[in-house]
Amino acid sequence: MNLSSLFNEAATDAERQWLQTKQQGPLNAQMAAFVAAPRFIDRRNVPDKPEWTMDRLARVLLLQSICEAEPVKGLQAIEMLFDSAELQELAALYSALPLLPQPKRWLLRATDAVRSNMGPVFDAIAFENTYPADHFSEAAWNQLVLKCIFNDKPLTRIVGLLDRANQTLANDLSNLAHERWAAGRSVPAEAWQLVPRFMNETLLADVTKLLQSPSEADRAAARQVCQTTDYQPAKQLI
Repeated sequence: MNLSSLFNEAATDAERQWLQTKQQGPLNAQMAAFVAAPRFIDRRNVPDKPEWTMDRLARVLLLQSICEAEPVKGLQAIEMLFDSAELQELAALYSALPLLPQPKRWLLRATDAVRSNMGPVFDAIAFENTYPADHFSEAAWNQLVLKCIFNDKPLTRIVGLLDRANQTLANDLSNLAHERWAAGRSVPAEAWQLVPRFMNETLLADVTKLLQSPSEADRAAARQVCQTTDYQPAKQLI
């Protein structure tokens, strides 16, 4: 189901009418509507896309309309919205990145969002968003994933997590795990799904340690690594 259909199915008659009217208006009116959306669209969750609220969905649809109505001025308008946006407006802008033209144009802004200390902004770029997997460099991608691991955020919400797994990320996970273990802590068990294709002697030692962990989640993660890797020394652990 496309985003317009999602909105129309969940919106009230008044909300549908408001958005339709604003989408058909001139560029400056659409920009103003982007800012004003929460005054006219409720912030309840979208039924089939619960990570978004209805006002965010309306804002994303307005951004699409801005680009379609005036391709050149529309992109300039979106740059202006980025520069003046408050927290929830930024979250909507980052959520919309996969839908905007000229994807490389937004790369610096997207990588800046990974460094953001604002939770909704980081979550908007990190979760249920195809833009990082499609356009981030390996270094930027690894920074996003490691920040999620460090802050115990759910890796399952990262689009392309396993497709973009790499040796450097696996090594960085190992280093983080060693730091955590030295402090009597651990990394989330789900993080170890990143390592089966990149096993080496250091990671083998990590998996061996996990198999002896008092945590069932850690032991299960280690067994999964051993079952799915092609690295024979790991396979021999189970």
